Amino acid sequence: MKKLKTVVSWSSGKDSTLTLLRLLENSKIEVVALLTTHVGESIPFQATPVDVVKEQAKAVGLPLILQELPEVFPSNDIYQSLVVDAIRCCGLDVEAVAFGDMFHNGIADYRRSYIEPAGWQCIFPLLGEKPLDLAQEIIQRNIKTFLSTVDTKHLDGNFVGCEYDSSFLNKLPDNIDPCGEDGEFHTLVYDAPCFDFQLSLNKGEVDRKGRYHSQQISINSN
Repeated sequence: MKKLKTVVSWSSGKDSTLTLLRLLENSKIEVVALLTTHVGESIPFQATPVDVVKEQAKAVGLPLILQELPEVFPSNDIYQSLVVDAIRCCGLDVEAVAFGDMFHNGIADYRRSYIEPAGWQCIFPLLGEKPLDLAQEIIQRNIKTFLSTVDTKHLDGNFVGCEYDSSFLNKLPDNIDPCGEDGEFHTLVYDAPCFDFQLSLNKGEVDRKGRYHSQQISINSN
């Protein structure tokens, strides 16, 4: 049976990792690459250095398609054209693009609006599932991750750098989505069942300037 050649939108965090794991287990899907957009040398929101994303792709054993954005929030036209061009020019046979979105908030229709006219299917393995169920699945699957950024408007900045585990979920205020899907926090994965090796990372200081607190991260070269 012919498998659907799929690129996974890769943020460096837990949602994209769970998406990848599910697709790797799907006999109808062949994951051919990861796709990451970045601004300068880091991933917006996650604050993950591009070098760390490259190390993740190496651990997963998949090609990484990188597309730089001119700013964190470019216009829709610019963002969409850059993403489409990056996939078209990657040199791989691509038939679908997968995203780790969870909520029925219009995001799926937005993704389809520029992916499908380019000739590819859109896949949403996590869409519509309960955030708490997904959070527990992430932990049970042994996806090792920590909070890389926190929006202090919604969550205490002292959570930055904390492991995403059952203890963390138990400490979360009731009004915070357990997957941070409303932007309360973002994560960085350093190990998972789909990784050939665990990333060796150095945690530096926490940048606490402004509303968004972020963990400074670098690859341990030793």
